[in-house]
Amino acid sequence: MPQTATLTRSPDWPLQVKAPGTHDWERSATRWLRDLLPARYGSYLTLTRHHALLARHVQLQLQHEMRAVRVALHTSRAELPTMGVAESVIENTIRMYAIELEQLGRLSRGARLVSDALLAAAGPGQRRR
Repeated sequence: MPQTATLTRSPDWPLQVKAPGTHDWERSATRWLRDLLPARYGSYLTLTRHHALLARHVQLQLQHEMRAVRVALHTSRAELPTMGVAESVIENTIRMYAIELEQLGRLSRGARLVSDALLAAAGPGQRRR
């Protein structure tokens, strides 16, 4: 099975991104990646013009978001009661963080797949690490 089929059949391949090799797939990939970043990053032409840089930054951004959510999750029971937050709200907050962590993990895996596909499409001559 070709790598393209393997990537797009993965449950982590983003539905918003067309299959590699199809018409406009790179545009759909970069649009999806850009949407994962805070809006202020849209004005940085370096990120929007260079797929590899965009994909790398998205992966870093998601890693940092996951780290922040983990800290919030692990400190909720100790810190929220001192802020006067009710126990039921704390439980809901912990569930929210757990759900967000799952979502960020899924997005991170999707970003890795899209990044790998963009690098493969660029060809060996255009890859620089």
